[in-house]
Amino acid sequence: MLETFPGPITAFVQGSSRGIGLSLVRRLLDCDRVDRIIAGARNPRASDALMELAESNPQRLRPVALDVTRPEQIEALATTLGEENVRPGLVLNVAGLLHDGADLAPEKRLEDLSADRLQRVFAVNVLGPALVMRHLLPLMRGQDKAVFAALSARVGSIGDNRLGGWYAYRSSKAALNQMLHTASIEARRRFSNVIIAALHPGTTDTGLSRPFQANVPDGKLFSPDFVADRLLQVIDGLEGKDSGGFFAWDGQAIPW
Repeated sequence: MLETFPGPITAFVQGSSRGIGLSLVRRLLDCDRVDRIIAGARNPRASDALMELAESNPQRLRPVALDVTRPEQIEALATTLGEENVRPGLVLNVAGLLHDGADLAPEKRLEDLSADRLQRVFAVNVLGPALVMRHLLPLMRGQDKAVFAALSARVGSIGDNRLGGWYAYRSSKAALNQMLHTASIEARRRFSNVIIAALHPGTTDTGLSRPFQANVPDGKLFSPDFVADRLLQVIDGLEGKDSGGFFAWDGQAIPW
């Protein structure tokens, strides 16, 4: 795993307290090319599974409190990492928001749109990852391969949109894709070793997809562990020419 990376590297996973993020932390702990993992979450101590991993791997796993909707926390963490001379070779932004009980649900029609709901979704799905990128990319500059990847979604593809609906989520993921693609162009000049990618994990058996799983075809609902493995395989295969691309869990490119 991660054979194309020079080892050992430091990996940073944001959204690590559950689901795909937690599975990624587990897989990275099993990888001998990763010597340290920084696991960001809004409230890491609320995740018993993450804290158990940290207690079992005190030298390698470091949980940190990071709410991506609070820019000052992102800046403070980046400052701390810089002062500690931490240079991540892999940064994964996994945190995302689709629904939140009765207060927030995917819109089915225009009348369901509200400024408050749009702002909440965009804060987590676009502004947070963009600011993480703004503060961490400079720390990733170097000579060796490094990857900054964020979980997007196929529904964020404008070219692949045939069903409509889900305005906030679709639009936020499309905006995230544009942020990543635009940053990849600048990175060629300033951080040429860093590959930037948007990744689609497929429909995964997590709390985000659970209300919508009844319509998922047989064989298309994946476990978080399966997705973590496949995403790391995709990341391992990324080359410089792939920077700024949008890729599915199976490595296939997705239309914008």
